[in-house]
Amino acid sequence: MAHECPADNAMTKYRWVDTHCHLQHEAFDADRDAVLERSLAELDWIVVIGDSVASSERGCGLVRAGVYATAGIHPHEAKHADAAALAAIEAMARRERVCAIGEIGLDYHYDFSPRADQRRAFAAQLDMAARLGLPVVIHCREAEDDLAAIIESASSKPCGVMHCFGGDAAFAGRCLDWGLYVSFAGNATYPKAQPLREAAAVVPVERLLVETDSPYLAPQPLRGKRCEPLHVRYTGEAVAQIKGIPPETLAGHIRENAMRALRLSVPPPSAGT
Repeated sequence: MAHECPADNAMTKYRWVDTHCHLQHEAFDADRDAVLERSLAELDWIVVIGDSVASSERGCGLVRAGVYATAGIHPHEAKHADAAALAAIEAMARRERVCAIGEIGLDYHYDFSPRADQRRAFAAQLDMAARLGLPVVIHCREAEDDLAAIIESASSKPCGVMHCFGGDAAFAGRCLDWGLYVSFAGNATYPKAQPLREAAAVVPVERLLVETDSPYLAPQPLRGKRCEPLHVRYTGEAVAQIKGIPPETLAGHIRENAMRALRLSVPPPSAGT
């Protein structure tokens, strides 16, 4: 499958990729098509992230030129990750333009699902991704040690993305050691987010990604408003400043990194493989 990148050189065309958004969210029900239209006018790709069976299905319904989807069960929904739910995620993961398993992981801040269920669902979906040969999109909040234990005991180390990075520079180093790409969202632009900026400083540009996590985490210039995929440029520009490089240079790296991390130009496995 050919990807939709424009022919212009990525290092000279000032376009970004939003590697993580939730356009299926009800916050976009009134104007989803308009949001997609204006976002795709400015971005090379948008990746719509699933966090339950239902939201993954809705996200899959949005795929088109320039838009990919993922399928996964978020730790908040882990108590619902029974055999039928996992089978449904696997079936969606085999569809065209579904590029990863996610978002998956652990969230000990809210504990909306019991921690044992979170660990079980995370491990099961890591195994699923390895079996299908797909990357993963990982969520981690206040659960670094347990997350590390599951990753390090997995039969094969996952490839993919630590999304909306929320740790310190030391945890960023662990993510890099596991082979993950590290993605920063709009919260990295907040005045009190110095630990996130310190983490971004230690991640090589070859392993950096940016995202919106929209409709959440609008970047500082738009804080308090609904976030949209095209707002990823604010985070990209802030990270470029941290790295001391022009934004258009980082945008080119982000494009290449997104292609590698999420295999955006490679079709997912076909049913029956």
